[in-house]
Amino acid sequence: MKKGCKYGTHRVLEPQGVLTQAAYKIDNNMDIYDNEILVDVQSLNIDSASFTQIEEEAKGDVEKIKAKILEIVGERGKMQNPVTGSGGMFIGTVAKIGEALKDRDLKVGDKIASLVSLSLTPLKIETILDVKKDIDRVDVKAQAILFESGIYAKLPNDMSEPLALAALDVAGAPAQAAKLVRPGMSVLVLGAAGKSGMLCCYEAMKRVGPTGRVIAMVRKQKQADQLLEWGLCHKAIISDATKPIDVLNKTLEANNGKEVDLSISCVNIANTEMACILPVKDDGTVYFFSMATSFTKAALGAEGVGKDVNMIIGNGYTKDHAEITLSELRESATLRKIFDELYV
Repeated sequence: MKKGCKYGTHRVLEPQGVLTQAAYKIDNNMDIYDNEILVDVQSLNIDSASFTQIEEEAKGDVEKIKAKILEIVGERGKMQNPVTGSGGMFIGTVAKIGEALKDRDLKVGDKIASLVSLSLTPLKIETILDVKKDIDRVDVKAQAILFESGIYAKLPNDMSEPLALAALDVAGAPAQAAKLVRPGMSVLVLGAAGKSGMLCCYEAMKRVGPTGRVIAMVRKQKQADQLLEWGLCHKAIISDATKPIDVLNKTLEANNGKEVDLSISCVNIANTEMACILPVKDDGTVYFFSMATSFTKAALGAEGVGKDVNMIIGNGYTKDHAEITLSELRESATLRKIFDELYV
């Protein structure tokens, strides 16, 4: 087998000198190098911001959604939305392991979920079998390659594959929330009714303690009622994350007139940066998990309103994030039931 770079740069076609995520086009030939893993892929979980953009462009037409995904992968060798820049992740079965990786705790036939973005993963789709618009999932007959540096998780035996896929797709968010939330904090979660939002709410509720407060921002009254009923927040506000002043006023009302210590962005649309920044007190923290976030809008927007806040880019990886997220589904019967009903 040919020797490859740990980070997959041997797959970059254009422009030369960059890593695969930044590359416009990568080589998706499925003949593996000595430090790669070949996977037979059964499902793609498209990043929420990406899927929303594609669905809107296709006006909801499933065949047009399929065609757009095939067009992107055919042109780029990977699933990287040209508008949002984001990808997603996959689940599949290990088909072949490079000679340099034989000492890993992995064997042919293992079911795994990729924990690196499709925006950097060599992917070849033979056919798209189904598009599940309500959960951003695409069932496929395809193959993908993981590099030596690529992280993955073996699928657990105590839950269904679709359930594990739904949770692992957003594993970075609740794991980061676990690191950021402290007892007594006030926390605002924007986009709280989605997968990442609910997991972050759960993690925040677990960690703020009796003196803290978790506020969930959603778009619909039904979502607010459900989150309160499920015990995933103390307060729920109904607003539009593209309207920062409304989000600010409703957050202040829900938090006894005070700004919050931490906001977590789990929205899947653009132009929501200021709704995340305005409600946070000086020296507080804004965690942008959303891939629709603009660094420029966040940085210049905070400067423009004189907000001295710490802003964290939504790194989809943090140590033990897969284990943290799956453990939430194991320890909360309510959360697991919700995910089973919505995403399986």
